[in-house]
Amino acid sequence: MNLQKVEFVRSAARPTDFLQDGLPQFAFAGKSNVGKSSVLNCVLQRKNFARVGQKPGKTVHINYFRVDERAYFVDLPGYGYAQVSEAEKERWGKLMEAYFTRAEDITLGVMIVDARHAPTKLDCVMAELFQNTKRPFVVVANKLDKLKKSEIEPNMDCIRRTLRLSDDTKLIPFSAEKGTGRSELLSVIFAYTE
Repeated sequence: MNLQKVEFVRSAARPTDFLQDGLPQFAFAGKSNVGKSSVLNCVLQRKNFARVGQKPGKTVHINYFRVDERAYFVDLPGYGYAQVSEAEKERWGKLMEAYFTRAEDITLGVMIVDARHAPTKLDCVMAELFQNTKRPFVVVANKLDKLKKSEIEPNMDCIRRTLRLSDDTKLIPFSAEKGTGRSELLSVIFAYTE
């Protein structure tokens, strides 16, 4: 899959906007301030393909990026911290719920958490959403560059335990800043596009 051939296709504000054309969909989800856009940009090796904002909550719709005419990277709205109205948060929640009810469209879930902290209640809810789809998913622990070497293993154990990840769910230590974990994440993604 040629990662240089990427185009923004659509922003889905309602379920009728969801794409269902049979191409694999890789759904990226994470808290509003976890660096989801930075992870996407790192994977695609682009500076600002997915918008990175100073204020969390930039992604307000479900955004579809077509990669090499072969798959979609689906950027889901961030959850949690975003400084938006309750009504807007509720709209996001309903949009996400609708997306997850169409589990057959999700080829692989990519859930992004903060490597520095124990997952939040909302992270646990998101992990449960992915688990309930019965679709494969991988957890990416971003901001690894902010940890000391001695903190990495205990933090990964804490993430795995808190999210109740099965042994076969991959947990990838990742740094969007340094590119750590990029090749491992790509090899998981590529395995679903062959």
